[in-house]
Amino acid sequence: MTSWQGRNVTVAGLGVSGLSAARALAGLGAVVTVVDGGDGDAQRTRAAELAGTGISVRLGDAETLPEGTDLVVTSPGWKPSSPLFTAAAEAGVDVVGDVEIAWRLRGPDAAPWLAITGTNGKTTTTQMLASILTAAGLRTAAVGNIGTPIVDVVLEGDDAYDVLAVELSSYQLHWAPSLRAHSAAVLNLAPDHLDWHGSMEAYAADKGRIYEGNQVACVYNAADKATEDLVREADVEEGCRAIGFTLTAPAPSQLGVVDGILVDRAFVPDRQKQAQELAEISDVFPPAPHNIANALAAAGLARAFGVEAAAVRAGLRAFRPDAHRIEHVADVEGVAYIDDSKATNTHAAQASLAAYESIVWIAGGLAKGATFDELVAGAAGRLRGVVLIGADRALIREALARHAPEVPVVDLDRTDTGAMSEAVRQAARLARPGDTVLMAPACASMDMFTNYNKRGDAFAAAVRELGASA
Repeated sequence: MTSWQGRNVTVAGLGVSGLSAARALAGLGAVVTVVDGGDGDAQRTRAAELAGTGISVRLGDAETLPEGTDLVVTSPGWKPSSPLFTAAAEAGVDVVGDVEIAWRLRGPDAAPWLAITGTNGKTTTTQMLASILTAAGLRTAAVGNIGTPIVDVVLEGDDAYDVLAVELSSYQLHWAPSLRAHSAAVLNLAPDHLDWHGSMEAYAADKGRIYEGNQVACVYNAADKATEDLVREADVEEGCRAIGFTLTAPAPSQLGVVDGILVDRAFVPDRQKQAQELAEISDVFPPAPHNIANALAAAGLARAFGVEAAAVRAGLRAFRPDAHRIEHVADVEGVAYIDDSKATNTHAAQASLAAYESIVWIAGGLAKGATFDELVAGAAGRLRGVVLIGADRALIREALARHAPEVPVVDLDRTDTGAMSEAVRQAARLARPGDTVLMAPACASMDMFTNYNKRGDAFAAAVRELGASA
């Protein structure tokens, strides 16, 4: 373990991960200064809390490197181009993230990490994996980008867990050069956060860091060649295997689906001739194609850790995803209403749209530079109608005009609190019994809502209102 006694550490950001890192390092004897560009009530309250533990806080200036700093610990969202990091580079000071700190804080007998990243599906897959590991009788937790600061978990001690299911964002991986997982998975790759990374190539490279030094298995998506390319480029330990997952019949060293059964041809004695049944599609909830892929990835990591097939089935059966992830809200007059507010980019919306046959689609919000032609062209045959909301809805409307001109479109030019209720009413007008009204916006929510959770809550409330009046 690294010695922190007397080290001068600057922590960038007063968010959850910044607070966790600051307290942990101060507790280990480091001299900690926290910097944050904000100077509001929330920042001042947190600063006062930290001051009581001997941690210095500088508010309103996040650009100047405190004198004497020999390490900067950043919160995930801070861009590499931030002036503070430029100043650190000029001074020869390393910049790392909270995941890197957690890795350095591990003891020699610490629980191995099974790590997961990808553009979409990270949280669901990590939670699935934790459910499977729990079903196998292992002490585990779903940690990292999922909400529980991984530094706090590591400080519980080497004997607190048998294995950790770790969700990692591209931001966290960028700042974690020493991370070496037992096994890891990249679920998929699609353009996202390019303003932060600078290019798709840089984004993919940061995702690929998760495979560096893997010991047992690099799990990749056989339908997404970019993930396999990352495996090929990774420097792994001798004997580490490439394990694919597919929604079709698996080849040797893959997990896949045969006649509604999830099967393993990777972790069996004879991969050429044998396949181990793991679960049925009906054991996965919801059984949408992209969620089956999530289940296969989680199963692959669990099997790499030696988990028996029975625990895979039991863990998948026990798992239920968080709210706003293809969540069935209600059936109203023969129409199903599905909340997938978490589909905040086109890749996620594409997976959601592929799960249903006849759809009235509620879409729109902040596009974050995305284009929608490929998404609309692929879904056109499934669309009965579309209701558009949000600041960048015109981009989707134009794509619909090009690729699905026959589909009726309602364009709602309003952002008040009643906008979602109106969107649901308009969707109900377009829908017929047997259809699905799917809110998979393909956009971020902050133009109209605090976050995607609030957007999903508004949709669910509007559906319940519709049901009450039916």
